Amino acid sequence: MAETYARPRFGQPREPKTRVNPGSRLVGVLDFATGSHARAVAFLLLCAALLFLPGFFNIPPIDRDEARFAQATKQMVETSDFVDIRFQNEVRYKKPVGIYWLQAAAVETASALGLPHAQLRIWLYRIPSLVGAIGAVLLTYWTALTFVSRRAAVLAALMLGSSVLLGAEARLAKTDAMLLLSVVAAMGAMARVYLSWQRGEDPVHPPWTWPAIFWTALAGSILLKGPLILMFVGLTIVTLAILDRSASWLWRLRPVWGLTWMLVLVLPWFIAIFWRAGDAFFVDSIGGDMLSKLAAQESHGAPPGVYLLLFWVTFWPGAPLAAMAAPTVWRARREPGAQYLLAWLVPSWIVFELALTKLPHYVLPLYPAIAILTAGALERRVLSRSWLMRGAAWWFIIPAGASIIAVVGAITLTRQPVFLAWPFVAAALIFGLFAWWLYDDSRAERSLLNAVVAAMFLAFAIYGVVVPALTPLFPSAEIARELRNVVCVGPKAAAAGFHEPSLVFMTGTPTLLTDGSGAADFLGHGSCRFALVEKSSERGFAQRAEAIGLRYNVATRIDGYNISQGRAISIAIFRSEGTQ
Repeated sequence: MAETYARPRFGQPREPKTRVNPGSRLVGVLDFATGSHARAVAFLLLCAALLFLPGFFNIPPIDRDEARFAQATKQMVETSDFVDIRFQNEVRYKKPVGIYWLQAAAVETASALGLPHAQLRIWLYRIPSLVGAIGAVLLTYWTALTFVSRRAAVLAALMLGSSVLLGAEARLAKTDAMLLLSVVAAMGAMARVYLSWQRGEDPVHPPWTWPAIFWTALAGSILLKGPLILMFVGLTIVTLAILDRSASWLWRLRPVWGLTWMLVLVLPWFIAIFWRAGDAFFVDSIGGDMLSKLAAQESHGAPPGVYLLLFWVTFWPGAPLAAMAAPTVWRARREPGAQYLLAWLVPSWIVFELALTKLPHYVLPLYPAIAILTAGALERRVLSRSWLMRGAAWWFIIPAGASIIAVVGAITLTRQPVFLAWPFVAAALIFGLFAWWLYDDSRAERSLLNAVVAAMFLAFAIYGVVVPALTPLFPSAEIARELRNVVCVGPKAAAAGFHEPSLVFMTGTPTLLTDGSGAADFLGHGSCRFALVEKSSERGFAQRAEAIGLRYNVATRIDGYNISQGRAISIAIFRSEGTQ
């Protein structure tokens, strides 16, 4: 006889009365993992490692954002100046200093432990993102415990951890994974305060732990990405105040003490950067970066609705279940827990859809709310049957499409069939197919677990095998490898026609970014110098070399693809033979 869960309510912590009939080994694993909090955390850590570590160490720096962040951090380490933020000689004031400090700490620690060439290892700069992604998964579990059972909380964390978008951000040395961690921490703490008020718990002696987490998370997020977190928190508070016709629960967050603590944490660096650069940081960060995103910036403009379309890929494999859960969530919208999660999700999503500048990772801090809402509906075992066949097929379509694109792309770019990826691709397809075929209203949990395993195999195939094999996409790594093999000491380089940040990171901060004429002049001013000249700049280089009597030869030529500009490139590495 199959056992079932008691029908829960959003906003009330609870444990299932009995277990769901396992029916499969994966569900049996989940049964064991959710037997205690310690097992649940260990299980989520293991899953996060399987999802995030493939490719983490061997994918070269990716242009442009990751390489820019890493190079700015590298210069902090080189100069021991941990206040100013620069890319070569230019200030980089789009984001506050938090992520650079975290990356610098990882690099400095590795150097202190004796790791050679630590400053050139991009994976060290990615460690904060990996920690942020894993921390966000665990904090989603912690937050979900406020709303659903331990079992459903684990499923919510798995949905977030296996999502395509977080898998990408966990491998990029930038701010977004750590921002997600700070947002989930703040929203989880605020949820506990809000729901304790809804339940009428003692308002005289509220716990200090939740306000401390909330205000510390706000401070950390502001140092990471400026005041963006205030939008998530502020819109949630305003929405709840309107729906409840009261915001008295905010006093339980101890705002006077909390604001003071937050300012103590964030003001020192803001004062230091103002002392160093005047108002330049605030003008560039708030005016030049944040507010300008309300208009189409850097060719990233898109109409409303784009995030909803991207959601089907970026939140896979949780997206099909989220669609099936939507009717259940709507029916529960006035329950305190569902109301809080929708207040977290809906207003900020509308703001992002209305803003003209759109990048997929902007909505990542809203995904934990979707995951928890979906897990709550899944726990009730009442999903929309209208999506039964159409929605469940998506568990197979994504791995099938991704596998075809990855393998065909690898063959096209490298003329290699990347056979090592094929077993992982096959496993991803099999588990995706199982997720689709096994789905019905009483087996949604089993289907989700199969889809998560498909996501793991897909991560091994794409990030672990295919992407590192696509060497033409990473010409900077090939150039740096050639320069490391030269026989002279301390090679210096100038680049013409290829100015990607990854080149500066890989070949050294002094690398001169110039044109063909400037590269020829640079080559003639000393020994052990190299001109990295893209084909489009070779004519200017040759003309200037002839004019100054420069003799040179081609050390090697590297053909590749500039993913930032979307075009094939050919870079000649010239070395001087002296002047006539």
